[in-house]
Amino acid sequence: MKKNNIKLFQASSPSRILEIVEEKASSIQEIMPDMMQFFQQTKEKEETNFYKGKEGLKTVFEDQLNEGKEILILGASPLAYEILELYFHWFDKRRVKNKIKTKIIFNQSERMKNKKIPLSEIRYLSQENSSPLAVNIYGDKVAIILWSKENPLAIVIKQKEISEGYKKYFETLWNIAKK
Repeated sequence: MKKNNIKLFQASSPSRILEIVEEKASSIQEIMPDMMQFFQQTKEKEETNFYKGKEGLKTVFEDQLNEGKEILILGASPLAYEILELYFHWFDKRRVKNKIKTKIIFNQSERMKNKKIPLSEIRYLSQENSSPLAVNIYGDKVAIILWSKENPLAIVIKQKEISEGYKKYFETLWNIAKK
């Protein structure tokens, strides 16, 4: 209000504060579903974890079972069955029970040594590509496994783009590998 060209102010009732807060709350309630959806999308965090020793490797393989998706194995090592001999028998039983398929690329030298691995497709690459390193790709994760009798270890990277990149690399090698 103006009086003699001067602005005059008058205090409002304190109850007006509650009215303003309620107006703002209803505006926030309208955008809350969008905010929650954005929060859920960013909730899936990317991470890298290191696992050491036999128990660490078992944890990585349990994660593969829990993921429940096809497992792509590049550079499968015969040392795996030496290092976790009894565990893999049990692992394969649970994997088959949960209908989790695998595609495995071994080195050519392992062709005769391989026993039948249930629910698996197997292909072979030449011996010159041999390494004690294996890469297991499952879901949005990549497990890089060093099969060492003394110090086995695994690095698990949870990141969708990295997993998709390794899947493409695997498919390229799968198409080159021999049955």
